[in-house]
Amino acid sequence: MLAQTPQPPYYAVIFSSLRTSETDGYGDTATRMVELAYEQPGFLGVESARQEVGITVSYWDSLDAIRQWKQHAEHRLAQQQGRQRWYESYTVRICRVERAYAFDRL
Repeated sequence: MLAQTPQPPYYAVIFSSLRTSETDGYGDTATRMVELAYEQPGFLGVESARQEVGITVSYWDSLDAIRQWKQHAEHRLAQQQGRQRWYESYTVRICRVERAYAFDRL
């Protein structure tokens, strides 16, 4: 399902990653992080896809909301585990969405 975002402007955090072969605990942690993100002030939604490269885009109403999410204690623990166990490499890009449009056949 695609995230239902408001009219711009808002922010997108693009997390692109290459995984290690380690899988133990990854799925549960990823699910928990999405659940936790939905509880955060300023969170608007998330979209994710994984093939050779994993790409997760989360949407936020402000840069401050993004900063607070980055510093959330449980999220920080997941970040640490990711660096130690699950990710070969990753890149985080933070963007301001200035314009958005959609097509929906339904």
